Amino acid sequence: MSNLFQPYEKGALHLKNRVVMAPMTRSRAIGNMANELMAEYYAQRAEAGLIITEGASPSPNGVGYPRIPAIYNKEQASSWRQVTDAVHEKGSKIFLQIMHTGRVSHEKNLPKGGRVLAPSAIGVEAPFDKMYVDGEGMLPISEPQAMTLEEVKSTIKEYAETARLAVEAGFDGVELHGANGYLINQFLNPKSNQRTDEYGGSSENRSRFLLEVTKATIDAIGKDKVGVRISPYGVFNSMGAFEGIDAQYEFIARQLNAMGIAYLHMADMSAMTQVPVPDSIKQTLRREFSGTLILNGAYAKDSAQKDIEQGKADLIAFGVPFIANPDLVTRMKENLPLAQPDQSTFYTPGAQGYTTYAPATVNA
Repeated sequence: MSNLFQPYEKGALHLKNRVVMAPMTRSRAIGNMANELMAEYYAQRAEAGLIITEGASPSPNGVGYPRIPAIYNKEQASSWRQVTDAVHEKGSKIFLQIMHTGRVSHEKNLPKGGRVLAPSAIGVEAPFDKMYVDGEGMLPISEPQAMTLEEVKSTIKEYAETARLAVEAGFDGVELHGANGYLINQFLNPKSNQRTDEYGGSSENRSRFLLEVTKATIDAIGKDKVGVRISPYGVFNSMGAFEGIDAQYEFIARQLNAMGIAYLHMADMSAMTQVPVPDSIKQTLRREFSGTLILNGAYAKDSAQKDIEQGKADLIAFGVPFIANPDLVTRMKENLPLAQPDQSTFYTPGAQGYTTYAPATVNA
């Protein structure tokens, strides 16, 4: 019987356990560069078999939040080497999450020349229509410009180039962020995608951007180094259910399975948003995708172990518990109490509430 703490091997994934550290924006990347503090943060949490980093932008157009990292040039890529080295020294694997924020952005958070682009010129609705800007506080999110066909094609190339840079920086692979209302998700959902060309209209057309980004990334670094994150039924950043959603994600899972990617990662944000996600969609993904399936969504040790044992997922991703518990794997193994995080420091610069959480003392 499979166990959360047993090693996992499938394809090119060779992990010391089945615990994944989920990607979480932490806003410590001053100047959009990785740094020594970030290397310490990830190394502290390298008990996880696999770490998926916070989202890093593949483009000047995708750095929508303050102090999030980017990796669209060699200088930025080089800054990540200290992170990958630190994690590998602890025996963990690390994938870079590639996140283009699309319309979820403020122009003042973008570097010079950056533009707020989206599938269609449709803004984000309340309560997600404001964003923090350093020195100015919460401001209304910028209105996006609809991407031209040429911009769609060039953005696909940006993802692939970032994947190449990530592997050069020592990452074991990349995760394409197709969840939570960011650019790929904006293409998938008819609420944000009202294009009339080959990237809009039918569910197959709306899925085209994700699938072409995935193919380009595979061509750049190999299928065994590419994962994809999705969030069907997620409402974050003005997404949500739509007619034909189940069929669309069944199609996506089937297409990604045929591509042979390293893993499919489903985010269930229902505990945060109070909008339920039907279990049937998880069953569909399990049925249609024969590769490694990662589930994420308010898991505790017992619920994670249960879903592993029942074969609902191969790996379980934990998010917020890793913030205050760098030794989360040990705490779960030893049934030690979990520390609670200070939410006021989730996105603030500096070490406080980032690298200052102490590991538990395990009795000999």
